[in-house]
Amino acid sequence: MPTPDVLVTGAAGHLGYALMLTLPSLGYTPLGIDILPCGASSLVGSIEDRTFITKIFTDHPTIKHVVHTATLHKPHVGSHTKEDFIKTNITGTLILLEEAANLGQQIESFVFISTTSAFGSALSPKRGEPAAWIDESVVPKPKNIYGVTKIAAENMCYLIHRQTQLPVIVLRTSRFFPEQDDDEDRRNSMGDENLKLCELLYRRVDIADVVKSCCDKPTSEDK
Repeated sequence: MPTPDVLVTGAAGHLGYALMLTLPSLGYTPLGIDILPCGASSLVGSIEDRTFITKIFTDHPTIKHVVHTATLHKPHVGSHTKEDFIKTNITGTLILLEEAANLGQQIESFVFISTTSAFGSALSPKRGEPAAWIDESVVPKPKNIYGVTKIAAENMCYLIHRQTQLPVIVLRTSRFFPEQDDDEDRRNSMGDENLKLCELLYRRVDIADVVKSCCDKPTSEDK
C-alpha cells in the first residue's frame, strides 16, 4: 500500500468513495476506513473503536489530513436507535478528534462533514414570513436525532479545536445521495429524476462540489 497522507472515514459511502477516487488526481494518497470493505486502499473497522483508530495513526505516521464523512444519516432514523446515532455521530467523532489532536502538528487539517439538517425547523418559517436566509448566524433547531447528533459533533469539533488547536473545519452539506427521497409526499409528486433536478434549486448539491469543498485549501480570508 502506498504511503497515505489523507485518512477518509466512511470510505464505502457515497462521499467517502468519491473522495477516494478523486484525491489521487489531486496529488494525495488516501487511506479509507469503513465498517464495510471498500477496496485495496481501505481498512475495515469502526470509528467507535478507539484501539482501531489509534492503530491507524500509529501504523501510518504520514497521515496529515482527516476527512470525516462516516455517519448515520437521516434515512437511518427509522432503522437505528438514538443510542446508535450517539455512538457513531458523537462518540466516533470524539475519538477521531482526540486521536488526531494527540498527534500535534502532524495533522494539518480535520474536515468534519455535517449537514443542513442541523438547521431543522429554522429552515421552515411560519406562514406569511419570508424564506429563511441561511448564514452562520442562524440558530439550529434540529428536528430529529440525526440533526441533534451532528450539532453535538460540531460542538465537539469546536471544543477540541479550542483545547488543542487542532485545525478543524465543519462543512454543512445538503443531500447528494442517489437513493429515492425519504419524503413520501415528494416521491409521489413527481418522478425521481425530475425531483432531484428540481431539488438542485434549493436543497440538493452535486457531490463533485462537496468533494471540491473538502479538498480546497483555505485562503487567508478563511483562517
